[in-house]
Amino acid sequence: MTRRPPLPSPGGPPIGTARTPALARGRSLRPPQPLGPGSRAWTLDRRAFLRGLGGSALGLAAAGGLLAPRSAHALVPARRILFFYFPDGVAGASDSGEASAWHCTGAGSGFNLGPLLSPLERYKSRGLFFNNLSMGGTDAGSHPGGAKKLLTAADYGNNESIDQYLSRTVGASSPWRHLYLGVHATLSGASGDKHIAYPTAGSSMTPEDDPRRAFASLFGSGGGSGSGDLGESPADPTEVSVIDGMLDDMNQLRAQLGSLEQAKLDVHLAALRELELRIKGTSSGGGGLDVDCGAPSLDLSGISDASLSDPGHFPRVLTAQSQLAVLAMACGLTKVATIQNSVHTSELIMSRFEGSEMYDPSYDMRSHQASHYGSRHDESAREYRAFAQQRRWWVSQFAATLDLLDAIPEESGTMLDHTIAVLCTEVCDGNNHLHDNMPFVVIGGGAGALRQGRLVDARGARHGDLWVALGQAMGADLTRFGDASSGPLGDVLA
Repeated sequence: MTRRPPLPSPGGPPIGTARTPALARGRSLRPPQPLGPGSRAWTLDRRAFLRGLGGSALGLAAAGGLLAPRSAHALVPARRILFFYFPDGVAGASDSGEASAWHCTGAGSGFNLGPLLSPLERYKSRGLFFNNLSMGGTDAGSHPGGAKKLLTAADYGNNESIDQYLSRTVGASSPWRHLYLGVHATLSGASGDKHIAYPTAGSSMTPEDDPRRAFASLFGSGGGSGSGDLGESPADPTEVSVIDGMLDDMNQLRAQLGSLEQAKLDVHLAALRELELRIKGTSSGGGGLDVDCGAPSLDLSGISDASLSDPGHFPRVLTAQSQLAVLAMACGLTKVATIQNSVHTSELIMSRFEGSEMYDPSYDMRSHQASHYGSRHDESAREYRAFAQQRRWWVSQFAATLDLLDAIPEESGTMLDHTIAVLCTEVCDGNNHLHDNMPFVVIGGGAGALRQGRLVDARGARHGDLWVALGQAMGADLTRFGDASSGPLGDVLA
């Protein structure tokens, strides 16, 4: 039986925590009601959401979003970051010396994607790709060791993970500090080194595998029934602008700031205006995702208790979790999200993904099984052929999540222009499990904080330096992260 973690309360522990949540802001957490196929039973109260939005501009300044010292590289920080994990590595350089089927060739802006990265071709000019990025030699050859180091950048998971660090710093003012969503990540009671988010050194947390429960937590009907008196709110929040109503406060704050900080405040107000439009239902995204934050909905048809553990339904559940993460970010509920697909040494039967190139109902091909394809990249070998197909599928699912972000307008661009999206796994080549030349990819403009369209040669630098760079792009006052960090990785920040 899959162990289900308790649900958190707004402003409390992030979704995915295994600890009992504390009550927040005087609101009790209501248990989720059953959601049937296509149910829209859970909606977010516009009035409560708009009132929360009204205080966020000043709240951000008070929390350090505008007034605290920041890295020079994050004058206008990225608005959100999403980590997308898949298990069991890639087809890197083979034991027989064949070139990696994943890593890019070339240098700088003149590079070509590896064959397994082909689903990202349309995002090549908006991404950062890496060669020779290392997680260090400790536990090299080990899936569990790689999973422990992946987001913590510390041997044995002896550090807070970067998603948790960002959630409690730059994400602290969000209604939900962190979303930790899984797909088949808690099957068979998976715990410990099977999970990649670490709220404290040496202690991982449990993701939420059920998009129905996660949606209910985020957009539950209890949002406007707390201790506050809603009688003070306008009868119809779509008739008034919260931002316009607080301009006097904004102008007083602006008068106290220098020209640089004034510009940052103006950028923040523009972002709030865009969010306000989404909450009022006057701005929506494409790609099949409804972004009416006043009456949010998510297509949960076909998802049941049974389907959550059925490998044939894995793609459907992943689509729902990706849509949920993007919806929560579009509605301003969180700045930090992690999607964990299965676990390392995965027993996920990917040959049951109907409609995919690896579909074969006559043979059960598991992820970890395929990763041990042998010493050569031999297309005639069943394991290698399946492994390559599986890796392309993971990249295509990451690309589909990017499509969701890129379909939602934000200022003069899209959400993807203001987002950092990270694709990662716990080892390099799935056959030898080494922790060098890690196959990480970063897509998105980060609100101008990131360089784009480049192949970065890390020259053996530790991956904690990449987390430093991305942390600075998010506006964090971060100079080192993990065991062997030396500062932000070069050629990442604009």
